[in-house]
Amino acid sequence: METTAQALRRISLGCSLSAFAGLSDDALTRVASAAVRRAYAPGETIIIEGGPCRAAYFIAEGQVRVYRLSPGGREQVLARLEPGQTFNTVPPFQPDGVNHATAQALTPVSLYAIPCGDLHRLVGECAELALALLQDFADRLDHLTNLVEDLSLRTVRGRLARFLLEHAEAGEVSRRWTQEEIAAHLGTVRDMVGRTLRPSPTLGWCGWSGSASCCSTGRGWRLRRIGDLMRLLS
Repeated sequence: METTAQALRRISLGCSLSAFAGLSDDALTRVASAAVRRAYAPGETIIIEGGPCRAAYFIAEGQVRVYRLSPGGREQVLARLEPGQTFNTVPPFQPDGVNHATAQALTPVSLYAIPCGDLHRLVGECAELALALLQDFADRLDHLTNLVEDLSLRTVRGRLARFLLEHAEAGEVSRRWTQEEIAAHLGTVRDMVGRTLRPSPTLGWCGWSGSASCCSTGRGWRLRRIGDLMRLLS
């Protein structure tokens, strides 16, 4: 039967973005000794923005959406996470100790929770874990810096083109997206996404024909083929 340490190693090796991928067997065994496995159903909330931070999390199975919610109810998706990735690793080391964002299970999710007190102890005992978490923090800072750049310096049209390209390159061309989901990723509203996706020569694409970048599927949108979208990023 697979141990927790072996599971952490297997999952980490399958994810290039895993914070634990480079840890030694001894370090992973230490982490495994504190990890508590939990399961969540699709749509279930894992942590709530502003709530007290109780643990950091390592995803074993499924997909997790991390987002912030404005007072008016608008969502801004910060990340969509896969097995091997971690979240809520920063708040345990801050004085106020509150969750920075809400995390929700998109699919059936299985994860390992590492309580804040145990994480503090492990970082003090294991220098390579501390270094791995610092690298994870640096990667998050880089991601959020790029997100701020997109939201403040790019138009909705440019953000949408970037979104389409990135998901095509990640092999998610056939995934179905609703306009509301796309809007939450882009920091805008559904109507704006709909107007931008509408066939128009002025946008540099033709909707769902010719060198189309997306096609209508009822109320949703399915990414199909990426044409010359790079010039829309300006």
